Amino acid sequence: MKNRQLGQKLYIKTYGCQMNVYDSGRMADILAPLGYALVDGPEDADMVILNTCHIREKAAEKVYSELGRLKRLKTAREKQGGRMILAVAGCVAQAESEEILDRAPFVDMVFGPQAYHRLPELLAALQRAGKAVLNTDFPPEPKFDHLPKDALDPGAAGTSAFLTVQEGCDKFCTFCVVPYTRGAEYSRPAEDVIAESGRLAAAGVREITLLGQNVNNYHGAEPPGTTRAGSSGTGSLETWGLGRLIRELGKIDGIERIRYTTSYPADMNDELIAAHGDVPELMPFLHLPMQSGSDTVLKAMNRRHTADDYRRLAGLLREARPDIGLSSDFIVGFPGETDADFDATLGLVEEIVFVQAYSFKYSQRPGTPAAAMDGQIPETVKSERLEALRDVLDAQQLAFNRSCVGRVLPVLLDRPGRKPGQLVGRSPYMQAVHVDDPIEGPGAIVRLAITAAHANSLKGGVEAQEAGAEPVEERATA
Repeated sequence: MKNRQLGQKLYIKTYGCQMNVYDSGRMADILAPLGYALVDGPEDADMVILNTCHIREKAAEKVYSELGRLKRLKTAREKQGGRMILAVAGCVAQAESEEILDRAPFVDMVFGPQAYHRLPELLAALQRAGKAVLNTDFPPEPKFDHLPKDALDPGAAGTSAFLTVQEGCDKFCTFCVVPYTRGAEYSRPAEDVIAESGRLAAAGVREITLLGQNVNNYHGAEPPGTTRAGSSGTGSLETWGLGRLIRELGKIDGIERIRYTTSYPADMNDELIAAHGDVPELMPFLHLPMQSGSDTVLKAMNRRHTADDYRRLAGLLREARPDIGLSSDFIVGFPGETDADFDATLGLVEEIVFVQAYSFKYSQRPGTPAAAMDGQIPETVKSERLEALRDVLDAQQLAFNRSCVGRVLPVLLDRPGRKPGQLVGRSPYMQAVHVDDPIEGPGAIVRLAITAAHANSLKGGVEAQEAGAEPVEERATA
């Protein structure tokens, strides 16, 4: 294989979280100077990367199933005298590195989420050795220091972009594999985040979502020359918290919307809460995983917040930004969860009220403490509890969507709809909004009068703007 041969085709299949989407984009950036151009399918690709996620149940088996399909393509390519490099990246690669090579010996490279900046080295090693290359170390150098600084393609940037600012986790929730696959917490220097945000804005991006496993525990080095008096109160005058970072990003020309995910309740601080009320670019929507409403279950999960802590946070956020909408994550059927524990979750959900939420049955993750706990809950009980919880959450989401009818929301149009001439965008609350025959195209932020609400989307029209309808800036309580 000649690494610098021009015209090679690259296909990346991304599983799971937004951070994997970001990582896949950076892999493409790294490989572009080596002559690899992205294609939409694996059929004719010279290199295929599966960027995997280990969070959901049976994640690894889905990867092996996909590898079986790709093996046929790889074999067919070899019969024609060609070659397809097949790589497994991401969290499944980190967690099951050697097992992947045992079960799928036709795989050429296996590397974890902290090693993809070494892709050129891995390709060179593959060329030299002629056998599978494995790299699942946690390198001492931050991978972000080795990513291309000017690889953005203005034509491919889109209107919204993910931007990783923090990675890794030190919390060790007993159900979670992230500390073992992503490593310890690391925050990118604020100067790098600001520079990348500027490049995104110059490429036409209007909305950025700041990513991190515990993004609100961001504590990046301040830019050189910063006035120390304005630094975050994190115990060091040489770091910024997420609130300060967001204030600076809000000053970048072209960036009109800022979001961040995923947050850890115990890491919400006064500076960040205040930013929700002070920075107009920061959208009035926050994903803040609760996981359970029972203090007993939260303690068993090794979560560092209580139900009362969550109540207090919700109140402070709504005081800072009355129209904020809260989203959350929930796990039902955690080992030892009693009927009373589950009722506590239902009670807290009904008290807080969420505009959107994700809920799942607990599933065992090998190597995590919860997998070996006593009191594993039967699947039938988990299913019953999940159905009951989703009934409440779905009703809350639909009620919020219906409350938007008659309001005017600013919607960032970003993709075509199913009908001819239709476009779809996102409201400040992450709702999909459909509009027929819009007067502006993708990339525009338009004020839409909401005319209909469904379980998972809204419909809007532009004609009512002329009637003087008020925009979302009324800040009515969500």
